[in-house]
Amino acid sequence: MKDLRFSLLIDFYGNILAPKMKDALELYYNEDLSLSEIAQHMKITRQGVRDNIKRGEQFLTETEESLGFFARYSGLEEEMEQIRNLALNIRDFNTRHHKTPEIQQFAEEIIGITEKYREQEQ
Repeated sequence: MKDLRFSLLIDFYGNILAPKMKDALELYYNEDLSLSEIAQHMKITRQGVRDNIKRGEQFLTETEESLGFFARYSGLEEEMEQIRNLALNIRDFNTRHHKTPEIQQFAEEIIGITEKYREQEQ
């Protein structure tokens, strides 16, 4: 069974992989090709493909363990979603109960910032 976490790690660290290793990983994880299909596409042996994938997985794992960019990014995404939800709650509560224009404006600004962030990430 494929560990789809590698697909995300390729997005983060793929540009520092050796080209053949990156190609093998992308075809395996992102295109869902078999080792035989990748071997035919890359014109190398099936064992060569497997070696590239295993070395690539090890490199991606070690790089993430050292740098932790993906973990920080994932945490930031979750926190940004929490901020957005809290701002929506504040806006809705203010609309129902207080109708304070400043609170409404601040909530809308926070929601706007989080939506810009979401758009940039897609």
